[in-house]
Amino acid sequence: MSQSQSSEPELLKTILEPLLEDFQYWFSQSRSLLETVDIGFLSEEQQSELLARVKQAQQEVSTARMLLQATNGQVGIETATLVPWHRLVNECWQVGRQWRSLTGKMPPVEISTNSNIDTSDRYK
Repeated sequence: MSQSQSSEPELLKTILEPLLEDFQYWFSQSRSLLETVDIGFLSEEQQSELLARVKQAQQEVSTARMLLQATNGQVGIETATLVPWHRLVNECWQVGRQWRSLTGKMPPVEISTNSNIDTSDRYK
């Protein structure tokens, strides 16, 4: 096996693990906001639909993380899978930003129980 082939799983793990952790973090924050706050500029249906998409994305990211771990970095993720997650995170950021600008409040913060995720600089 060539050096580049043997380092591919390590490269995938180095890039994908933190990216998937970030997705989980932001989806968790978004879910917390959507489940606990009435977002006045969204209809009840819009808020419910956004929450459902966040929950679905959380399940997808969790599955991707499990596959990455179970295969020891032998499985990657298609860009076509990542792009909708990026778009959803961006949409959630925009909702959170607009909600903060209208209310002057910070969204409820969920304390992560995953000790592997460093959340110390998320809001800097």
